[in-house]
Amino acid sequence: MNLTYKTATLQDLDLLTEIRIEVLLAANQLPPDTDMREVKAQSRAYYQQALQNASHTAILVFDGDAFIAAGGVSYYQVMPTYHNPTGKKAYIMNMYTRPAYRRRGIARKTLDLLVQDARKKGITSISLEATAMGRPLYEQYGFRPVNGEMALPC
Repeated sequence: MNLTYKTATLQDLDLLTEIRIEVLLAANQLPPDTDMREVKAQSRAYYQQALQNASHTAILVFDGDAFIAAGGVSYYQVMPTYHNPTGKKAYIMNMYTRPAYRRRGIARKTLDLLVQDARKKGITSISLEATAMGRPLYEQYGFRPVNGEMALPC
């Protein structure tokens, strides 16, 4: 394997949008012919805006020129609290590795890059929703169940 981990840019907009649909079809166990036109259009608009204003970081993983995995983290603001005085939060999403590449540490490295990105931005409140398949990875990384999601303790 010749793996490359790349932070996505606006030049990756088409690929990001296609990957998002692939992830949603797989995560929701939907048939490949499901009409995702509206979700695709909205996802493209989201990525375009979020990459421009740095409210989202996406990691793309390639084996040579072939896309094999991805992950993303969205940044948002809530009211400050005692435990999170800045109110800044990060939400990890769109974690996906194509089946032939699973169980090789690719998702863990992608997750680590996303957590590092959030921490560089001074964010200590990081959460995600876990599928049954992803839950063991997130638990090994340190995420714990909190109100139906998983959170990484500060």
